[in-house]
Amino acid sequence: METAIVTALITFLGSLLVAVLTYWFTKQRERDAEWRKEKLTYYKAFIESLSGIIEGDSSPEGQKSFAKSTNNLLLFAPQPVIAALNEFRHEIRTSNTNRTQEKHDHLLAALLLTIRRDIGMSPTDESSTFKPVLWASGANSRRRSG
Repeated sequence: METAIVTALITFLGSLLVAVLTYWFTKQRERDAEWRKEKLTYYKAFIESLSGIIEGDSSPEGQKSFAKSTNNLLLFAPQPVIAALNEFRHEIRTSNTNRTQEKHDHLLAALLLTIRRDIGMSPTDESSTFKPVLWASGANSRRRSG
């Protein structure tokens, strides 16, 4: 009789442990998914803000949007993203008289690779061949006739 009680107790505790662990892991996955979704929202806003600072499309509103979106990244982005972001912003700031397109492109690629790593892009990118190119609409460079 005593063996039956011990067996039932072990079975009950095992079942309870499995239920608790299942619940905990499920909640953890839900929190991770929600956090990833939130990050993606801010990263998308950052990428969209790049359009407002591209040569030919740059505007005061675009500059404000870029500043706001990069400042928002400081809230949640991991340290490698913030470091890459700071290097990129340092290169593109208007007071930098030594700006080069080559360094801009290199730092932009490094920043985007770091962001892509943070959001868990799969398969992983090859940094030696990753060459992102930003496109300007050209809308601000067209002249009106007439």
